Amino acid sequence: MFKKLSPVIVLSFFVSFCAAQQVRPAKSSAIYRELKTLKHLPKVLYLAAHPDDENTGLLSWLINEQNVETGYLSLTRGDGGQNLLGTEQGAALGLIRTHELLEARKLDGAQQFFTRAIDFGFSKNTEDTFKQWDADSLTADVVWVIRKFRPDVIICRFPPTAAAGHGQHAASAVIAEKAFKLAGDQTAFPNQLKYVSVWQPKRILWNTFRFGSTNTTAENQLKATVGQYDAQLGLGYGELAGLSRSLHKSQGAGTQAVAGVRTEYFSPVLGDQAKANLFERIPMNWSDRGINDIDELIDITLLSFDYNHPDKSLHGLLMLRKKIAELQDANLRKDKLVAIDHIILSCTGFMGEVVTDQAEAIAGNSYSFRLNVIARSSVPVLLEQVNWINQTDNLNRRVSGDSLLTIERKIQIPAGAGLTEPYWLEKPAKNAATFSVANDTLIGLAENEAALNVVLSLKIGTEQFKVKLPLSFKKLDPVKGDVVEQLRIVPALGLSFAEPVYFAREKEGLAVTLRLKANKSINYGKVDFKIGNVIVKTFNGINLPENTVTIKDFLIPAEDLSKIKSSQNKLEAVFSAEQNTFTKGQVLIQYPHLPSLQYFVPATTWLLKGDIKVLAKRIGYIQGAGDLIPEFLRQAGLQVDVLTEADILNPAKLATYDAIVTGVRVINTEKRIKNWQPALKNYVENGGTMVMQYNTTQDMALQDFGVYPFSISGKRVTEENASVKFLVPNHKLLNYPNKITAADFNGWVQERGAYFPDKWDDKYEPLFEMNDTGEEPLRGATLYAKYGKGNFIYSPLAFFRQLPAGNVGAARLFFNFISAGK
Repeated sequence: MFKKLSPVIVLSFFVSFCAAQQVRPAKSSAIYRELKTLKHLPKVLYLAAHPDDENTGLLSWLINEQNVETGYLSLTRGDGGQNLLGTEQGAALGLIRTHELLEARKLDGAQQFFTRAIDFGFSKNTEDTFKQWDADSLTADVVWVIRKFRPDVIICRFPPTAAAGHGQHAASAVIAEKAFKLAGDQTAFPNQLKYVSVWQPKRILWNTFRFGSTNTTAENQLKATVGQYDAQLGLGYGELAGLSRSLHKSQGAGTQAVAGVRTEYFSPVLGDQAKANLFERIPMNWSDRGINDIDELIDITLLSFDYNHPDKSLHGLLMLRKKIAELQDANLRKDKLVAIDHIILSCTGFMGEVVTDQAEAIAGNSYSFRLNVIARSSVPVLLEQVNWINQTDNLNRRVSGDSLLTIERKIQIPAGAGLTEPYWLEKPAKNAATFSVANDTLIGLAENEAALNVVLSLKIGTEQFKVKLPLSFKKLDPVKGDVVEQLRIVPALGLSFAEPVYFAREKEGLAVTLRLKANKSINYGKVDFKIGNVIVKTFNGINLPENTVTIKDFLIPAEDLSKIKSSQNKLEAVFSAEQNTFTKGQVLIQYPHLPSLQYFVPATTWLLKGDIKVLAKRIGYIQGAGDLIPEFLRQAGLQVDVLTEADILNPAKLATYDAIVTGVRVINTEKRIKNWQPALKNYVENGGTMVMQYNTTQDMALQDFGVYPFSISGKRVTEENASVKFLVPNHKLLNYPNKITAADFNGWVQERGAYFPDKWDDKYEPLFEMNDTGEEPLRGATLYAKYGKGNFIYSPLAFFRQLPAGNVGAARLFFNFISAGK
């Protein structure tokens, strides 16, 4: 660990934990709060496993009431969770949840950190978790964050026991304890010590809880009263916490903003035990460290602070900055200089941005940018110099007086500029549980710092300041107004398959579709379709105009496909032009509550071939939380119609479909399902086939959603390779049109299934029995019932993960389900 290192990155590790495209002044109430935090020295690191695990009420109280720097370390980015917003899974979902956390941090004010761990889905205990996660490398990541952030108090959300309710939750506590012991050890992860020094936190505690029927609190535990009303916020901290947590929209984690005080409980884990409060025997302010003059200057500034004219504090703040710059403690000096510089810039009313009119740029090309700067201060702000990346202007222009200064320049994007994408997605993951990070010093960061910046040299009073302004894209949105986002560096050409899966049929050619995004003109290009190192087919003479998106079909002849023997193949597209090779396509994620998010994935798709039969022709699909199964079924040659309410309530319309399939979590996300249920039951009774995918026990629109009664539970099988027992081997669903065997359960990803039924009417037939290691067998993996003339199938098996991943066995089984009426 820690082989490729960058001193620049290290110096700014905690400065830009939430990158902004503009430098803007904080509100005067926020400046006042930052001054109080400047006075306080302790730091707190809250630690758990996933986005939305954090106690936002406690974070809000620590930051806004106790005025101490606080960070949340989430071991994962939530890649294995569910998605209520759309079809994104895996890395894409982790990227969404990362930025939902960052939006939450903007509200409560905490910093945000991560490790390289991937959320691989629900696990039931730490033994299962550490089969996937490497405990040593994960401990090293947490030690690195501790040594960088230097917290005095670490608070765990979960215990290392079954009370945590999730194996990854419990594992987060196990890792926290190991890291607490090792962070101060010179012999632990010594390569880190070239760039950080050892640091031993004072104590580590467990923030005990009441979750449902589980109560781990006790009156003899350390207590803190939180949730107080804050007049500067106009909210209680519990209300602020509800707003913050409700930004986890992809998880449906909307939370009430609860007013009023409440008690938080803490149990000691390691280190010095506190009895009175979290910060017992920890220096709270500068005077406790024997630095009285800094304390006095901050007190004077707080006492005289003018909310209407924060610039009146600048003379005292500049004097305070000089005092902080003289500190002998290098870590304390660095942290507090960052803090006071932000306060000083805010007090000047400084705003700066460097913007262009286009969202995307290519390395090596030049683009027109506008530098906009302004300051509103009685103390002069002098813009001495502007470093435009490829040239420098010496200006010595005063920008005070509330007058906007605009300078236009052409800026060439450096030829070696990397693509804009999250650092943890630049390289393929080491395995299903660990991201591969090219530069180890990036570990811990929530996101990349801006790579391309215009640097301003400012003089405020007699003090020198450097201000980085990232190259940004700015547009006027007719609904949102000004939208300012990161300028995205893209390749000259991006390519991707239109579908995640294709089916190759015997003695037939295969039509595949590529989406070719040309950011500059391409002449006489060629595309190779490959499986492994074998080129299946090459197409030449492809011309693409600049700034176009071309959807192009390619027909791979049957004789070329005949060379492919495997039933599941990864088909790759490689585009070549002008001695350049392009192998990746852009993934652009855009939701109203987030900035535009970009990363790149290899241009690959799954090619399925072999004994895969389906007899159904027309499918009606009722959308749930979002999945890719309709696209999968269309690629298999089926007609798939997404049904409207009018369609569902029209018996003649429903009768035209061979099967009705409901999307994942339809009972949780579609409240109208209660009104549709009678029509759907009539459809089955009159001879239709209905396949219902998994639902959860939270926020159910109705309880009775089967043709006969059954109830679902939180039980699941998380081991994707768990053995499967066939309870009714001769059942039609296991034999027609595809003969299902144990081999069809090979190669499943992440899990077998979740929220299995635990009770059901005798008229249902359970088809499978499966279980995780050491647990009782579960028989609710698929329930079948004959109802009238038709068929009803409820299956919590994770088809929504398996089918887009090209799993042949899962496809064969699902095709049997939808063909049940044939």
